[in-house]
Amino acid sequence: MDPLSDVLSLLKPRNHMSAGFDAGGSWSIQFTDQQGSIKCGAVVSGQCWLSVEGVPDAVRLETGDGFLLPSGRPFRLAGDLTATPVDARKIFSNARDGGIVSCNGGGDCFLVSSRFVLGGNHAGILLRTLPPIVHLRNEPDRAALRWSVERMMQELREPQPGGFLVIQHLAHMMLVQALRLHLSEGFRGGVGWLFALADKQMSAAINAMHEDPAHRWTLQALAARAGMSRSSFALRFKETVGASPMDYLMRWRMLLAGDRLANSSDPVSAIALSLGYESESAFSTAFKRVMGCSPRQYGRGRNPASSSPGEAEAARADRLEPVAG
Repeated sequence: MDPLSDVLSLLKPRNHMSAGFDAGGSWSIQFTDQQGSIKCGAVVSGQCWLSVEGVPDAVRLETGDGFLLPSGRPFRLAGDLTATPVDARKIFSNARDGGIVSCNGGGDCFLVSSRFVLGGNHAGILLRTLPPIVHLRNEPDRAALRWSVERMMQELREPQPGGFLVIQHLAHMMLVQALRLHLSEGFRGGVGWLFALADKQMSAAINAMHEDPAHRWTLQALAARAGMSRSSFALRFKETVGASPMDYLMRWRMLLAGDRLANSSDPVSAIALSLGYESESAFSTAFKRVMGCSPRQYGRGRNPASSSPGEAEAARADRLEPVAG
């Protein structure tokens, strides 16, 4: 798989709910409980405002615009920003997944949206690399999203056998497409693994590490994949990704190991060998350094990433960043 597919597979995004929203008149809906989730949607017809907590200015969404909200912050959708917000839980409390919710009789603005809950322990490796609002408004972006949005709208309006599964797949297509489109914009000025995927040379090296994490990669070999000198590659990788190539590789290996420890019965020795470690003790040392606990503790569910937010932050097990020391 490619690195974006790898990370999404590790995070296991689960479509919590997909629905259509048909609003009319003066309306404003407040969404509060969004922690650990991604909201993805598009305006099928009409216009509305999108306001996210902590972002100074509201964004005007026009017909055809797509949006991605990866921060998990509370947000508001409104036809009228001066209207008193209604809690979204009151509006959507009786909505079934795959249904259409109407507000004030509808007719002025129609949206389709999906909410994804990330099932993996390390949501930060994706969410922290993205801005609070990804606004997809250029015509090429709209065209890329149009098919999946129109198909979802049809499934919502005309339920058919197997519709639930179709909507689930369409929602995942919208999420990946939105991330692709944001990635194609170039990430000017950002630092992180996702930003580096927009750089062909850095992407070549990251792809190589993801394709074969057990390989005994050297700085020289990765620089060759990028078509660069060893010193130039090391400097640019650190500037673009925020970690040295070897730190990035070790952290990715440990995230893969953590996933297997949590979701399989594979022994530590087998996991270590599959990730290029001939010694279980060397693997365990590296794992504890990156993940904040031993492999066996992690496998028994005592991993810091699944404890309190403060403990998870202390362990820094949710970022592909350099490790101190």
